[in-house]
Amino acid sequence: MTTTIESGTSPAITTTFARPQAKTSVSLAETIRQSLSMAYRGVLKIRHNPEQLFDVTIQPIIFTLMFTYIFGGAISGDVTSYLPVIIPGIMVQTVVMTSIVTGTQLREDMDKGVFDRFRSLPIARISPLAGALGADVIRYLIASVLTIIMGVIMGWRPDFWGVVASAVLVMICSFAVSWIFALMGCLMSKASAVQGISMLIMFPLTFMSNAFVPVDTMPGWLQGFVKVNPVSHLVTAVRELTADGHVGIHVVWALLGAAVITLVFAPLAVRAYMRNT
Repeated sequence: MTTTIESGTSPAITTTFARPQAKTSVSLAETIRQSLSMAYRGVLKIRHNPEQLFDVTIQPIIFTLMFTYIFGGAISGDVTSYLPVIIPGIMVQTVVMTSIVTGTQLREDMDKGVFDRFRSLPIARISPLAGALGADVIRYLIASVLTIIMGVIMGWRPDFWGVVASAVLVMICSFAVSWIFALMGCLMSKASAVQGISMLIMFPLTFMSNAFVPVDTMPGWLQGFVKVNPVSHLVTAVRELTADGHVGIHVVWALLGAAVITLVFAPLAVRAYMRNT
């Protein structure tokens, strides 16, 4: 816009106001920073609503005690011998199942209109979703730590650094899996539908694995599914790490699977989020 001011015989004074160019892209550093800000919002939600942590604080304790004392004698002869088998399985099952809550809470926030506001802000499209999923990593950490502590109290003696590595591995894989439920949260119309369908998916994957019983005790047709089940690879990787810190091929498969899931479902979740909010 140009403004010309003339006064008597004085020369014209011209002032030009240049309109700044609209920003059409967000850098990777800005995307990470915005995602961390959204994650902090999720942490504040947990702080103000501590009841959101009931499932990750009570479930690991109950599942560890229940499965160990019910199946320990029948499968391994005694509880102590069963602990190296069941604790990694419980840790994977608890944390992966906890990721279901991500999609449910996401759907609830969308129903409240919170994400409509986020969509209007000049931020990366992925940051509201990545932030919400990132905040849930705290829930995964709490569930992992409580499961490990319960195992140690009951007599489990794992490798220390193997435990640390296995907890990190489980959280990475659970974060990847949570993108699947984030997509479902964007596609489904109700939070109850997200939870119901998610449970139908995760129950067969977790229980039809090697998390609780040896694979060779299952029927042949079931063994074929269990051996290709990604949950079985993750459980085996955690067992190897916690036993002696061994990083085997199952760790590679677990990380590769997490990367593939994230690369496939993260863009789909963002697209569904932009379309439905």
